[in-house]
Amino acid sequence: MRSPSHVVVWTNCLRVIRERVEEQSFRTWFEPIRPVSLTADGVLTIQVPSQYFYEMLEEHYVDVLRAALLQELGPGGRLEYSIIIDQGDARNKPQAVQLPTTGPKPKATGPAEPARNPFAQRALARDFQESQLNPLYTFDNYIEGSCNRLARAAGQAVAERPGINAFNPLMIYGGVGLGKTHLIQAIGNQIKQQWPEKFVLYISSEKFVNQFIEMARNTAIDDFANYYLQVDTLIIDDVQFFAKKDRTQDIFFHIFNHLHQSGKQIVMTSDRPPRELAGLEDRLLSRFKWGLTTDVQSPDLETRMAIIQSKMATDGIDIPPHVVEYLAYSVDTNVRELEGVLVGLIAQSSLLRREVDLEMAKQALRHVISDIDTEVNLDFIQKTVAEHFNLTVELLKDKTRKKEVVEARQLAMYFAKELTPLSLKVIGYGFGGRDHTTVIHSIKEVTKRSEMEAPYRATVEELRGKFK
Repeated sequence: MRSPSHVVVWTNCLRVIRERVEEQSFRTWFEPIRPVSLTADGVLTIQVPSQYFYEMLEEHYVDVLRAALLQELGPGGRLEYSIIIDQGDARNKPQAVQLPTTGPKPKATGPAEPARNPFAQRALARDFQESQLNPLYTFDNYIEGSCNRLARAAGQAVAERPGINAFNPLMIYGGVGLGKTHLIQAIGNQIKQQWPEKFVLYISSEKFVNQFIEMARNTAIDDFANYYLQVDTLIIDDVQFFAKKDRTQDIFFHIFNHLHQSGKQIVMTSDRPPRELAGLEDRLLSRFKWGLTTDVQSPDLETRMAIIQSKMATDGIDIPPHVVEYLAYSVDTNVRELEGVLVGLIAQSSLLRREVDLEMAKQALRHVISDIDTEVNLDFIQKTVAEHFNLTVELLKDKTRKKEVVEARQLAMYFAKELTPLSLKVIGYGFGGRDHTTVIHSIKEVTKRSEMEAPYRATVEELRGKFK
């Protein structure tokens, strides 16, 4: 079956154009174009991804286009653009506007001068295609938990099929220090590992803004845009900092449109969901929602323990289970703070040539938690109750059903619920991995006996006084 006439004409035009422009410019500005139609009177319509794309062609390559059209259709040939202004969705087709070509008439003879783009030419050298990725950030050392499971799965799907998946763009949001940067750089590192030839670029929004300001000062905005349009996977951290920077948002809007239309992957992070990003244009926010938006939350106890064990094992440091539990209970804010404590522990262990113990852990936590010795946390409660009954903390966590141990354990669980913000699940886990129903039973038992038995009630009040 023969191809339609407009496809044949445009294919022949591309051969002419390829001889007159640099290869990278050809791939950036001409390969994404799609022929739409050819009228009987010689009007060829081509579809381009965005208004910005159209402006770049008209400013830099109109002579090349006209020369190719002249060779294929003769002096009567004309060119029109179909510019996509709305990508549409599953129910609505993309919307486009038609614009004629502008600019001076071409000369009929002589090759067109190749368009020069210094910033883009520099980008072709491998030295200027560094991805800015930290090779230490991988999926292998990214600890999965209920707090990040969906984000991690989406990240792996993107890394396996960048640009040709349902998660484009992928937006990951969450608070400070929860592992967003680790995850998005793991995506980039896996893509680079599978496709070394792909141009993967990680950049913070702050650096993007500073680059744009510098290029605008040097009247080289087109060169700046052309550089980013060559990227195969663009990873931008903290897009909330684009807020109220109108010119930066405008250039990023055009870059986003081109990359998305060309099947390139876009990955972003922010500190809040798109609907809460004040100061960003509606047209940008709507595009942020085209793919998948998912969050990462504060790590739960089990995830924090897994992070501690993984970090210490990587650095060859042996750490007792009860110290792991203590650290996980004590630092429940974010991963970055927890990793800071672990770095301090590793340094102490190496410098002092000592194994990590509970006292060393408390020393490391002094920079994070004030009054660590008197803080009423699970560790302090267990220690106080155990001493009151002349028992060890290990017995409280043990599986033994001896009456005096069960009674002490129930009281410790009761005060843990009363005096700490820990959940029933976390409290149970802190007593040898018991179920939350055990904690509920203990609370009910202590409450009932306190109401019915005066001596028992006196014991409860005595312990309460020690905690105060």
